[in-house]
Amino acid sequence: MSKRDNSEDFHTLFLQDTPLLDVRAPVEFNKGAFPNTINIPLLDDEQRHAIGTRYKEQGQDAAIELGWQLATPEIKTARLSAWRAHIAKHPEGYLYCFRGGLRSNLSQQLIAETGIHYPLIKGGYKAMRRYLIDLLDEHSLALQEKQRPLILVSGRTGSGKTRVINRLARSVDLEGLARHRGSAFGRRVEPQPSQINFENALSIALLKLRHTFPDGALFSEDEGRMIGSAALPLGLQSTMQQAPLAVLETPLEERIDIALEEYVSAARPEYIQAFGEEQGSLKFREQILGNLDRIRRRLGGDRHKQLLSEFSAALDELERSGCADGFRSGIAILLSDYYDPMYDYQQTKRDGRVIFRGDKDAVVDWAQSFRPM
Repeated sequence: MSKRDNSEDFHTLFLQDTPLLDVRAPVEFNKGAFPNTINIPLLDDEQRHAIGTRYKEQGQDAAIELGWQLATPEIKTARLSAWRAHIAKHPEGYLYCFRGGLRSNLSQQLIAETGIHYPLIKGGYKAMRRYLIDLLDEHSLALQEKQRPLILVSGRTGSGKTRVINRLARSVDLEGLARHRGSAFGRRVEPQPSQINFENALSIALLKLRHTFPDGALFSEDEGRMIGSAALPLGLQSTMQQAPLAVLETPLEERIDIALEEYVSAARPEYIQAFGEEQGSLKFREQILGNLDRIRRRLGGDRHKQLLSEFSAALDELERSGCADGFRSGIAILLSDYYDPMYDYQQTKRDGRVIFRGDKDAVVDWAQSFRPM
């Protein structure tokens, strides 16, 4: 392997999806990391805690001494084996620790003793995270000041907004990054990312968009402050509250079809694949009925009772025959009696921001040819 220099070219690292080896402890990795990153820690959580305590009480030299004591031959062999396997798969990658200091240099040294030079990232996780935060603020400011406009694809629940977004090259799929469909029924099998990971992925997505499309408008789905548990950054929230809207108009019957497909027909197999037939069916049922319970007060007692009965019967039929049509009437009630009134109320405050209306093909054609004034 040819020798490569250590790097602080964060722009290129993120733009090219460079594979990253994170040698921080698992507890640090789980709080926040980056896409295309594998965590193979130099120290496990207990070792990190012990060495951190020694560092605070006795200083760096004592902490290093304890580190070598904890690095038994068995642990060292296991670490090196895992690192070498990763490097063999990703020879173009880099390693990092929290600040690009002791742990990454020590890991690099241990790897070098086996005859492999693997470069590290200067400044480590802290510097990369700071870069992405600043970049996110920079993007938000540019959108606020109309240096490049942000246009939101709006529309009623179930109108297919995400499908339109995914047909537009100059777009960012916020729900995809948040791993949530955005509504009360939007939770998916795969857990949502941490807030830090959501922000990191969003910043990288905007970085790539600006690189590929340095000029012109950007498109995103009209979202509230929260997408499930993921909060939109404040600067982006502020921009979106003033952004022009392209309204997607979809007939109710088509919206029922879309909701049925996305929230039932496509969702249930995800649960089956993740948990097996019996547990997957049970967890999917709990998710559907639990979501109804969470909006019970807004639905009202009678409507909640009606929907609970309809969806319970629909789930029974789905498990028995595989037919999901029993959900249609309940979905129609949710859309027309629950979601639509909320949407209509919101739109009374936003009509002056609408710059286009049309069906999905019309919105896509308009967006693809749109040029800011």
